[in-house]
Amino acid sequence: MIASGPCGGGWYIKAPGWRAFFAGDTGYSRDFADIAARLGPVDFAMLPVGAYEPRWFMASQHVDPAEAIRIHLKARFTLGIHWGTFELTDEPLDEPPKRLARELVQAGLTPDVFAVVKHGQTLHLGARP
Repeated sequence: MIASGPCGGGWYIKAPGWRAFFAGDTGYSRDFADIAARLGPVDFAMLPVGAYEPRWFMASQHVDPAEAIRIHLKARFTLGIHWGTFELTDEPLDEPPKRLARELVQAGLTPDVFAVVKHGQTLHLGARP
C-alpha cells in the first residue's frame, strides 16, 4: 500500500506485465507527483472524480475531475470512480462525468484514455499492446 493525498490511502498493484493504481478517497497533493516519479506509468488507474463540492470543505478529502486528471499517472487507461451513488456533497449526482468530459478536452485527453462508465455498464479493457 502507498499512502496518497492528505486523507486517503491508495493501492499500487503490480503483477508480471501489469500495474494498477487505486487512489481511494483523497485530496490532491504533491504525493501523486512523487508516486508517478517513483513508480512510472501504470496500465490501469482508478481515480475518484466525484463528491467534491463545496471545495472549501471537500478539497482535503476528495479530488475534483480536474485534479483527477492531474493525478492520472500517465496511465494507459484511467477509470473515473466514486461518483453518482450517494448524495454526499453539493454537486448534482450526474455532474462529475459531465465535468470530467469538459476537463478532458481542455487537457487534450480522450475517453479511450480516461473515462467513466454508466451504472451497470461493463468495460472490457483488452490486452496490453
